Amino acid sequence: MTLNWTGEILAQLEFYWDTSLWPRLSGLDDDEYFWEPVDHCWSVRPRPDGTFVADWEWPEPVPPPVTTIAWRLGHIVVGIFELRVDHHFGPGTMTIRDALWPATAEEALDRLQRAYTRWCEGVHALDADALAAPVGMAEPPQWADFPFAALALHINREVIHHGAEIALLRDLYRAHPAHQADAV
Repeated sequence: MTLNWTGEILAQLEFYWDTSLWPRLSGLDDDEYFWEPVDHCWSVRPRPDGTFVADWEWPEPVPPPVTTIAWRLGHIVVGIFELRVDHHFGPGTMTIRDALWPATAEEALDRLQRAYTRWCEGVHALDADALAAPVGMAEPPQWADFPFAALALHINREVIHHGAEIALLRDLYRAHPAHQADAV
């Protein structure tokens, strides 16, 4: 029996999307999107030109700062999906430094759904040889020799990991005393 690796990789991501991530994002509004549960959170903030960018430092501080839903969701949208869709299934011109981050919860959800769909369509078109081929310079040099399958599985891990963090932040937001009146 031949295993359909493309189908298996996508099934994992699609199951998580359909049963966990997308349903948990329902009802997200801007107050919750930008909520900072502690001081000095990393978030997504406006630039002087009105576009939005994520807080970040390299190398990342140890321990890294707590992040907002806007930061985590923007990371999934921009850094995980849009950048990879552009580099592997598009023109390959997008850079993370020049990326425009979602300015509202509505924009983030719209871009997330579109980027997720484009990623899945791109991966779906790959056969076993394409999954086994090195990702090359479409990724940072430390990834260049890894097969596309390793990247696709990494993308799955990242979406699951950050999606779980978003779900926890939504639980904390809902349970926070300042938001209890909203829940009634």
